[in-house]
Amino acid sequence: MASTSKAYTFACIAIGFVGALFALIGGGGLLSLIGGLLAGAGSLFGVLFWRYGYIMIPLVTERTRIVMMTDTGYEIPPSQDVIVKNNAGVFYASSFLGLKIFESATEKTNEENMAYNQFFERAISNIKYVTKVAYLLYVEDVGEKRKTIEAKRAEAQLRLARERDKPQPDVLRIDKYEREVAIWDIQLTKLIKGVKPMGVIAYAQTTAVGLSKDAAVAGARSQANELKTVLANALNVEVNVLTGDEMLRCFEWDKFFPITSQELEESVV
Repeated sequence: MASTSKAYTFACIAIGFVGALFALIGGGGLLSLIGGLLAGAGSLFGVLFWRYGYIMIPLVTERTRIVMMTDTGYEIPPSQDVIVKNNAGVFYASSFLGLKIFESATEKTNEENMAYNQFFERAISNIKYVTKVAYLLYVEDVGEKRKTIEAKRAEAQLRLARERDKPQPDVLRIDKYEREVAIWDIQLTKLIKGVKPMGVIAYAQTTAVGLSKDAAVAGARSQANELKTVLANALNVEVNVLTGDEMLRCFEWDKFFPITSQELEESVV
């Protein structure tokens, strides 16, 4: 890709380095002041692009009207929420959605899983276009997973305790926090019993076609919004339309994906 968060991060670091040099050789004058400002701005934006590139890059490209092109002919418009391909005058646009799954099928009863599958099949059957839902599975590090679960359970317990201590506690919130604590308790119990934790990264893709690029892009966005609602309700998960590097990562995973658990976890942090 011609533009990624890494490229922007390195560019900001370079600006910060140059600014630091100016600040050192400026002798306390105007050059030092400019260098200090450049160093500060470069460092700040370097961190922002490194940590929040999926937000920052679309903001930059949309305002500067930058269009990204790949060496295989795919185009990413300034909004960076779709990928477009021109095939003999017909345009195809794809949108990607990230799925955050909070409950595992192993934590449900057989009856609950059967009902879950039936509801999903009925919901997905109402979609009139081809949709792909992909799951990347991996075995997580037990030690790190236990630390994460214990930290999240402690946070949930703290939220529950604070809500209960209110003069007029919200019953719905209490119920939500109690279920959240119960989920972390179940996962922690599994780890203690020696069950290896399975991590999952899930995303969905939908593609629309049009006689013009704008028509294809509009169709992909419309389908993505509809798919977002269907999947969120059918799977009881949080669904977000992916942009920037997150979208490009899913696009690249169609060809090659990380081969180790550590590499996969690092790619989505």
